[in-house]
This record gives sequence, C-alpha cells and structure tokens, in this order.
Amino acid sequence: MIGYVRGIVTHLFKESCYVDVHGVGYRVYVPTTTRQQLIEGQEVTLFTYLNVREDAMQLYGFWTEDEYELFILLISVSGIGPKVGLGILSGMTPEAFKLAVINGQVQQLTKLPGIGKKSAERLVLELKDKLAKMTRISTAVPTAVQPIGMSANDAVNEAVEALVSLGYAERDVAPVVESLDDGKRDVSALIKSALVELGKGR
Repeated sequence: MIGYVRGIVTHLFKESCYVDVHGVGYRVYVPTTTRQQLIEGQEVTLFTYLNVREDAMQLYGFWTEDEYELFILLISVSGIGPKVGLGILSGMTPEAFKLAVINGQVQQLTKLPGIGKKSAERLVLELKDKLAKMTRISTAVPTAVQPIGMSANDAVNEAVEALVSLGYAERDVAPVVESLDDGKRDVSALIKSALVELGKGR
C-alpha cells in the first residue's frame, strides 16, 4: 500500500497528474479539488490509494486527509468504484457531501456523476451513521476550500456555495446565511444553521 507520494508535479491533465519521485514518474488520478491546487514544478505531498485490478494498477491521490478518508469510505459502498468515488469528490466538497448524506438528500446526490437513485439511497443507508461519527469531516472544511485566515465574509460565501451545491437557489440561501453570520461561526456551523432555517420554510 502506497500511503502517500511526495515529489514534483511535472505534467497536469484534466483528471490526473505526473509526480516525479526521485526520477520515477507516478501517474496519479485526482479529484477536481486536488487538481485545482496543483502547479507544474511544485513539490507536493498527495495521500494515495492504490487500486489493483487484473489489467491495471491505478494510483489515486488527494490534497487532504479528509478527501482521502471519504474516498475510502465511498469505495467501501457496494457498486461504488474508484472512478465513481473520484467523480463524487469532484462534484461536491467533503463537507457538502456529508451534509447531503446525513440529511438524506437523495435528490441532491443523484446529481453527482455516476449516481442514480438506488446508488444515492445506498450511500445514505451505508454512510449516514459513519459520516456522523467522523469528527474530522464534520467539523473541518478542507484547506482546498477554506484557506487559513478566512475572513467572516469568505465564510459566508463558502457556506452559500456549499448550499447551492446541495441544490438550493442562491437567491434563497444567501439572505439566510447572511442573517445568521455573527462573525464567530465557521463555515460548517453556518451551513448547519442555514439548513435548519431553510427546513422551517418547507
């Protein structure tokens, strides 16, 4: 098992990159959030999962441990392979995905690539309790989404974006999030409070 790779990014592709580790170039498949962080010539450390098949060995890499841990959970679900797992992480942030699963928002999950209604229902059934216990994902927003030193206004914008990714209209959620912002809540707290308020209007 290759736990991580550290090296220089030499080539960037739409869904993968080459990382040179002491003269050996590893092709690493990455989600969009990780891809956006990569720069050619940059030294990086990617947390990795090696998928071994009869006809190929493919390495999947992630910018944060949160993404890696969620990917491992995803591929543990029946019918969810590495390719679909990568698509899910490219379609939603770990925080937004966790909230969608915990709240049983099957319709939102079906908007993800490779996920139909039955797969979405399976994700909720198999992952709801596990995700609720994962303090790491439930309380932290990945560095790819929330940089260190994020201002209160950035937190509001990020919360709005996460809710929009769950299927809400920006015009509906923006006023709610702004009214809840007291300058002390982080992105996760704003999202959870907004979901409660939005739920009252249903």
